[in-house]
Amino acid sequence: MRKIIVAPSILAADFSRLADEIRRVEQAGADWIHCDIMDGHFVDNISFGPEIVGIVRKETNLPLDVHLMIQTPDHYSPRFVKAGANSITVHVEREANHDVEKTLRAIRDAGCRPGLSLNPATPFESVEPFLDKIELLLIMTVHPGFGGQSFRPEMMRKVKRAAEWNESREHKIEIEVDGGINTETARLSIQNGANVLVAGTSIFRAKDYREAIEAIRGASL
Repeated sequence: MRKIIVAPSILAADFSRLADEIRRVEQAGADWIHCDIMDGHFVDNISFGPEIVGIVRKETNLPLDVHLMIQTPDHYSPRFVKAGANSITVHVEREANHDVEKTLRAIRDAGCRPGLSLNPATPFESVEPFLDKIELLLIMTVHPGFGGQSFRPEMMRKVKRAAEWNESREHKIEIEVDGGINTETARLSIQNGANVLVAGTSIFRAKDYREAIEAIRGASL
């Protein structure tokens, strides 16, 4: 079984003490730090940009997993590379308004791990032509834009399809799930083949970050 990676999403952190929050989740055993970038166009919310990612980079040596929920990610991804991202995930939907294959290639050429994401309403078939060009596939189990939404279990069909793709290929991709992740939904995600779990509220609203992270990582045991 592949190592289970827990990536706390700082969108749910207390931004008035962001540096302390990052140190706390790192000390609690986080594997990656997940950064949700929203532009108010591709999704109906605005979060933060490369400047904040650069600040996060200075506070931790953990890999920064940057999810661009934005239009024209090809234009903005170089700024996130410069800010210190280790992986950059873009969206496959037409509304993201970019040449997906060209964007993924540019991210890889810049020294970052390229990722691709799809929203709940987007069929798995839309990402299939690009699976051999990415390092991670991010399957959204909620509609992106706001934290605290309920997990959609029917999205596990996509996770299972990605796991089946991995089984038939030498090139393996990370299968990442984001949206409503807690101990119960982490177990379901892992059982269907996910190995990267993004969690915001269930970690940053917990009294004990280590306990919350270990519960998510150990959910399949």
